[in-house]
Parts: sequence; structure tokens; C-alpha cells
Amino acid sequence: MPIFKAAIVGGGHIAEQNHIPALKNSSDRVRLTAICSRDLAKARALADRHGIPQALDDFSQLFIEDDKPDIIINCTANNLHYPFTIQALENGCHVFCEKPPAMNAREAREMADLANKKGRILAYNFQRRQTPQFTLLKKCLADGTLGEIYHIKANYLRRRGIPGWGNFTNKTIQGGGALIDLGVHILDLALDLMDYPRPIKVTGNVYDHIGKKGGKGLKGAWDGAKFDVEDACFAYLSFANNASIMLSSSFALNRKEAENINLEVFGTSAGASLNPFELYTEVAGELANINFPHLPENNPQFDNTNAFLDACEGKSANICTAEQGAVLQEIVEAIYQSADSIS
Repeated sequence: MPIFKAAIVGGGHIAEQNHIPALKNSSDRVRLTAICSRDLAKARALADRHGIPQALDDFSQLFIEDDKPDIIINCTANNLHYPFTIQALENGCHVFCEKPPAMNAREAREMADLANKKGRILAYNFQRRQTPQFTLLKKCLADGTLGEIYHIKANYLRRRGIPGWGNFTNKTIQGGGALIDLGVHILDLALDLMDYPRPIKVTGNVYDHIGKKGGKGLKGAWDGAKFDVEDACFAYLSFANNASIMLSSSFALNRKEAENINLEVFGTSAGASLNPFELYTEVAGELANINFPHLPENNPQFDNTNAFLDACEGKSANICTAEQGAVLQEIVEAIYQSADSIS
């Protein structure tokens, strides 16, 4: 199998801390050839630090060089996911895009349809799919241990975790707050367990009581005057088979724990908690809680990058696909629309 050539668009924290190390870890499969950023000096500095041959500030220049990339890693802000992904797909590249898929459902659907038309892989970087806990949970579902899942409680909650940097509190750039930044991670896991169904009913509520006051938390200080997203979102999804998901996400919430990232899964034969991973079942007619203290450690980002490369090679991979991303974005939009109808 030939080695893929990859280029990164977006020269920020996500590129340097997540994607560049993951691509280097898979150097037998992919070669990083270029960094593109609107700030050329930033792109050159990042390229120099990591021994990447090319740095540029014009994305279109990537596609007229002899060394045209096979893969684009899209690490831009949320409002730029759509235009850069569309341009990359039009130029015949596979695309590995940061989450969320887009700013709205229309953009995500157009991206998925174009990827299908061009025969290219478009996938989203929901790396929590690759944790040992979720991998084991999927195995327990596949082997029948859980039976049929009929309800999931999905939480991504921070007590005071409003980011004090970047554009996380800017709705024009981000599209939303706690739901679109944090909640999508845990929603993706819940939907993946259910084979990514579309809900028949969506109810959502959003709040900004803490965020709009401004303050300082565990992720730095933020300006309440510039806070125009939700600091908390709660939603209930109902599906045609009578299954349901209760989703809770927050940047800031008056709660005891600093952070809680978890799935509680309720099946007809057993239940499970993701973090820490436990099974709740019966053994020899008695109630039993089963824990797994020896699960291996891994780097989910490295494994998710390899899953994307597997998909590009035509192999089976547990990666968030273009179609799944479009469904997820539809649900996110429906939650926001439900919340808007109440306010």
C-alpha cells in the first residue's frame, strides 16, 4: 500500500497537540507534507518545529503543486469546516475533519453528499470511540451481553470549564457552546451504540446563567460581555423503536465534580457505565456488578487517526463517517431549534 501524503489546514493547538503527533506515529502509512494557515508566519513556525517541508497561507495552492496531498486534515474553526472540506473533496482528497461536522445540518449534508459523489472518505475526529472502555462496551453489545439497548444517559459536564482562550464563547465562529463543543463527543458514542438512528422527537433546553456573568474557572477567565453561547444544554431524544437518549452537557454548572464524562447504558440483559467501565447484571440468580481493573491504556487520537487511514485504504473502521456526521448535525440543530422555540 503506497504511503499517503497529508496536509493540515489550521495551525492551532489541535493541529500541534493532536494531529501532528498522530500522523508522525503513523509515518509508515502517511507523510505530512504541508501546513496551511491564514497566518503564514504561524504556519512556517509550526512546520519548522516539526520538520514539515511546506508552509503556506493559500489553501488553493495545495492543489496545483506536483506533490498534491491525498488527505486533508481540517483543524480550522467550526465556521471553516464546510468551505475547506468542500474544496478538499472537490480536489479529490480524503478529509479528516475536526468536530463538530459543521455549523448546521445543511452544510454537513452537502459535505456528506459530495464525499459520496467523489468516492472519497470524509470522517470526523471523535476520538473517544477508540478508548479501551468504549471498545469493550461495543464488544459487550456485539456478543449479546447487554441485550437490546433501550435507554442511554450521556453526560459531558464541567463545573467551571468555560475556555478562557480561543473562540469557544463566540456563536458566529463556533455555532454554539457546550453542546456543539462537548456534548457532540458523548452523543456520538451513544448514537454509535444504537447504529446511528434519526430520532422521531427531540426536546432541548439551553442556559447561559453562569457564562454571561463572566468569571474565572478551571479553564481560565472569560468575558461575560462576549459570551453568546450556551453554558449548559439538556436534551431528550426519542427513537422509532421506543429507545431514548438523555443528553447533558455543560461548560459551567453548579455541581460537585469538576468534570463528568460518562455513558450509562441500559439494556434488556445488562447495563453498563463507561467511566469507569462496569457491567450491571445477574450471576447465578444474584445481582452482580462486574468491573474491569486491567483495561489497557492507549492514545485514542493515535488510534482514531489509524482508523481513518484504514477507511481510506478501504478497510473496516470504527470511525465517524460523513453520513453519521450529517445525522449528528441534524440532531444538534434540532436540539437548538427546540430550545429556541421554548425561549
